[in-house]
Amino acid sequence: MNVLVSACLMGFGCRYDGGVRRLSCLDALGERHVLIPVCPEVMGGLPTPRPPSEIRDGRVITRDGRDVTQAFLRGAQEAARLAQACGCGCALLKERSPSCGLGQVYDGTFTGTLTDGDGLCARLLVGRGLRVIGESQVEELLASREEKSI
Repeated sequence: MNVLVSACLMGFGCRYDGGVRRLSCLDALGERHVLIPVCPEVMGGLPTPRPPSEIRDGRVITRDGRDVTQAFLRGAQEAARLAQACGCGCALLKERSPSCGLGQVYDGTFTGTLTDGDGLCARLLVGRGLRVIGESQVEELLASREEKSI
């Protein structure tokens, strides 16, 4: 299966701080599935590194108070186009991110407090019918019987 994957989980230094959160099981995952890296924030035109952002009152705001919602929306739309063009059956995304988080995101206070909600890209992908999971659920993909696609 073709799987859209948050690029930071694949080892690309595209997180807001330029860091990565490479999955330890990435090689095994790549043996079972075609992994397609995506960073909605970079695809939306934001630089790396960049100020951290959180969702507050439906808007994505940087720690220094700048509204970057439009860049996040642009990146989410580009990621959705990529998923469709590549025939992705699933997206494996970085949890708690204002782009990729599913189920919980930071609450906009920059205090590390989580709240129920989804990142803008995760929300768009789910709305378009794509199965979206967070990195803590990666075992589901490793156990999947679906064949590798191209």
